[in-house]
This record gives sequence, C-alpha cells and structure tokens, in this order.
Amino acid sequence: MKRSFFSIVVLLLLYTSVSAQLKATVRCEPFVVDILNGKVNEIKPNIGIEEIKQTFPCFTSAEKEDTSSKCGGGVWFADKGLYFFTGRDYVQINEKFKGKLSMPLLGGSRNSFFKTLGNPKIKDVTWDAFQMQYGTLVLHYNKAGKVNLIQFSTRSMDALSLCE
Repeated sequence: MKRSFFSIVVLLLLYTSVSAQLKATVRCEPFVVDILNGKVNEIKPNIGIEEIKQTFPCFTSAEKEDTSSKCGGGVWFADKGLYFFTGRDYVQINEKFKGKLSMPLLGGSRNSFFKTLGNPKIKDVTWDAFQMQYGTLVLHYNKAGKVNLIQFSTRSMDALSLCE
C-alpha cells in the first residue's frame, strides 16, 4: 500500500515538472509609422491577416475576413493603440499609440500640417481627408482641434470604407 502511494506521488511530481515548461513572452519590434508613405514598419494597410500576425505576433485580437465580421476583419493591437482593418485596407492609430510616428500628428493642431500635407481634399467639422501618393490619410480632431485619431489607407477616397 505504501509502495503504490509512493509511486503515485512520484508520478504526480514528474507530470507537474514535465507540464511546467517555460514559455517566452511574445514580443514585437517597436511600431514605426511612416505617414507620408503609408506604412507600419514597411507594411502597407492592404496586407493580409496572416502576414500581419507573423510580422507582429504580439497582437491582442484578430478577426477573419468574412461576411460575419463587423468591419471586414483585421488584426488589433489594442494595448498599443494600433489597428489593421485588413478587409477595408486601412490602419487606425489612436491616442494610446505606443510607437513612433514619422510626423508628430497625434495631439497636433488642425491647421499645422499644411506645409507637409497640403490642403485636405475633403474637410468636415471633426475630420480632414488628404489625398496621398499611396491612397488616403484621414485625421480626426477632438473639440480642441487637436488630432486624436489617424486613419490611412491604400484606397482612394472614393473607394474608402471606414468602420464606425
């Protein structure tokens, strides 16, 4: 009886040590967004879900591109303020963005980007849309007239479909 109890204890200890393997934390390279070329670390918004997941394995969630997906699918980095909407070919960056922008747009004043971006092609009360070489750049403003959301796409303004 003692021997079988001892054997069970030894087996449990072995099982615990085998199943308790070390696992490394998934890390990503720091995000660098090139506003003028419409890229995140050399990746354009029209890349597929699997390529994004392989390049940036630290995503917080992902949704397949199919008819049941709310915004056409995508890969999200919610803890870093960065979202790839792959079905709609655009990237969204909010005020929680943890990374580097090639232009300090977030928090910038509405009329301070004319030299770099030119006049907006479409202007609304809370946003401006700029025609870029790669597609479209949309800047959203808070009540103080400061940029609080950036969206850029490889699509033209006529074909752009943003998720609300």
